[in-house]
Order: sequence, then C-alpha cells, then structure tokens
Amino acid sequence: MKLDSVQIEYARREDLPRIVEIYNSTIESRMVTADLEPVTVEQRIPWFEEHSSDHRPLWVMRLEGQVVAWASLSSFYGRPAYNGTVEVSVYVDQQCRGIGAGGRLLNTIFDACPALGIKTILGFVFGHNEPSLGLLRKHGFEQWGYYPEVAVLDGINRDLAILGKKI
Repeated sequence: MKLDSVQIEYARREDLPRIVEIYNSTIESRMVTADLEPVTVEQRIPWFEEHSSDHRPLWVMRLEGQVVAWASLSSFYGRPAYNGTVEVSVYVDQQCRGIGAGGRLLNTIFDACPALGIKTILGFVFGHNEPSLGLLRKHGFEQWGYYPEVAVLDGINRDLAILGKKI
C-alpha cells in the first residue's frame, strides 16, 4: 500500500465511527492505549467535540476516501500556563502501519503548531511500544520522563515513557 494519494484534513463528525474503529483495533495488543475494553462512538462524542480546528485539532488521513489513520492534539494539564503544550495521539489502521502514515500525520501537526500557539508537544507511550517510540524519536522527540510500572495490563506492570519535542 502506498500513500501517494492520501489526503489529510480536519475530522468531521461522520468520521467518528471510523476513528473509534481504528482506536478500538489497538486495545487488544495492550501496546497503545490504557483502555482495556472497546469504547463506543457515543462515549467518544464529548472527546470529539473538544477537538476544534482552531484550538486542539483532530486530523484524519484518507486513502481513496477511507479514513486510514488519525491524529489529535489534547490539552496538557488543563491550566492556562500550559496552553502552549499539547499531548499528541496518532492511531493508524493495521493495514497502513509501517508505511509512513504516522510520520505524515506528525509533519502535518508540526506545520500547524505555530498558528495554534503550540511550542511543545508531548507523547505518552508505553515503554514496551517500540514502534511508537521509534516513530516519535525519528521525528525529533526525546525522552523527557519515565514512570516505571504505572499501568497494569492483563496483570503485567507496564512503564510509561514521556517524550517531548520543542517546536
């Protein structure tokens, strides 16, 4: 699969079922999210509505009209002094992993940051999620923090790495 004809744009409400489907597809691996059970579209509506294109965008990547990946920026820590810092999330359909979709989404985010007033991007990644750690490092993120054994996934203690990048 090639990404020659992909389009990256702001997510629309009608994209939410596919966004949720991609998200839910990562739960079983216990590598990407701390959710242990699938979420519903209805549960994600408030989250979706928090992501406006002028503040904390949510982008989708379309290939032949189908959403194959998405990325979002979320506020960090919820207080005004942190408005220039965001947490990034990138989720890619299984069929499109390893072909550059995550990197294309990150580059879109980097380009958008100055207009959004964002100066710092953080990534929170399980310590055993080497693909995501590798993606962020490849795009200039450095490890800024590490929390050992703060999550429990199927009875296994898991570490959380915090990676950061200045824009």
